[in-house]
Amino acid sequence: MGIIRLKNMQFYGYHGVSESEKHLGGKFEVDVEMSMDLKEACAADNLDATVDYEAVYNIVDGCVKNDKFYLIEALADSIARETFTHFAIAEITVRVRKPHAPINGMLDTVEVEISRNREDYA
Repeated sequence: MGIIRLKNMQFYGYHGVSESEKHLGGKFEVDVEMSMDLKEACAADNLDATVDYEAVYNIVDGCVKNDKFYLIEALADSIARETFTHFAIAEITVRVRKPHAPINGMLDTVEVEISRNREDYA
């Protein structure tokens, strides 16, 4: 097994509970960690034997920019589900961060992390 990570991808989206979040939008940061057998990719040195990083980036971009969710939990699940439909990965962990979340208090970011395997979407 091996792990492929795309870290700190940044997008602008319209996710949240408050009306201002839905209409004004905000910045979102996403990490994707995928587990899969990388033996063939290592031996063949061929993109067809692994995950196309740019394609994963485009999946995340589409989920963040084209969908609207109340919760970043749902956004993370959407990213995981869509990634499984395109790649033969065994497991995925998705982290979605929402800097400047509308909370009465000081904090850097709110982050949600979900981990899923292929059977979770069977």
